[in-house]
Amino acid sequence: MMYNEIIYEVTDPVATITMNRPERLNAFTTRMLAEIRHALAEAEKDASVVGIVLTGAGRGFCPGMDMDALNDISAGGTSTEDDMSELDANPGNPDMGPQFATMYNHLQGLRKPVLAAVNGAAAGMGMAYALLCDMRFVDRNAKFTTAFSQRGLVAEHAMSWVLPRLIGTSRALDLLWSARKFDGTEAKELGIADRLCEPGESVNDAKAYLTELAQVASPTSLMIMKQQVYKHVDMPLGPAMEETVQLMNESLVRDDFREGVRSFIERRAPRFARVS
Repeated sequence: MMYNEIIYEVTDPVATITMNRPERLNAFTTRMLAEIRHALAEAEKDASVVGIVLTGAGRGFCPGMDMDALNDISAGGTSTEDDMSELDANPGNPDMGPQFATMYNHLQGLRKPVLAAVNGAAAGMGMAYALLCDMRFVDRNAKFTTAFSQRGLVAEHAMSWVLPRLIGTSRALDLLWSARKFDGTEAKELGIADRLCEPGESVNDAKAYLTELAQVASPTSLMIMKQQVYKHVDMPLGPAMEETVQLMNESLVRDDFREGVRSFIERRAPRFARVS
């Protein structure tokens, strides 16, 4: 697939999706969103890919939807996009259930880790997209803003669900109400950034993290742990424990468990099967 608005690269064990409209700081269009979704599906079924990095070209991550498209919508028009039927794709793990198969939180439903490498401005929907990734590696000089209140909008794209879970309700309301700008250092202090990176290093740091995971961790374990965390965050303890016991019993009879034990005894790196 030749993409127009993203760059998709695979270097075992990492797939990198780069939003590629640097002249617009990588503002979303409906085509870009469709291309990202298609690339995620490609990475999910590629056995050489253990994890995915999402980043932006140039000096921006993503400032949200392209303002020209928003202007058309606000004026009662519609976005003019070319035919995108060739980009139809449905990434995600069916075991996660339908609530993780919607337009944006399919990121949480993917069977592989997705890391946002926030290299610059992340605003509005661009910030929401970063929050829906599993982890965020953030350049120290990156800039964030929720933006919605200053556009007459609400907390869109699961922001009202994910932000309070990361930083608490009062801090979430502050960022949503004020739409104030904050940098990567404050993002780390708040709990939005999982890793604080030197300027220009977020992509390299995210790739290094996934490469290390591929060397020591079972991709099947990564997939199931991701499923557990997102499903169990809103489940009562009892049902969560019941499901965990079932998943644990299943893991004890997998080849990965035998390989994990054997590699420890033999003092060598494990050779786990990849997920495709």
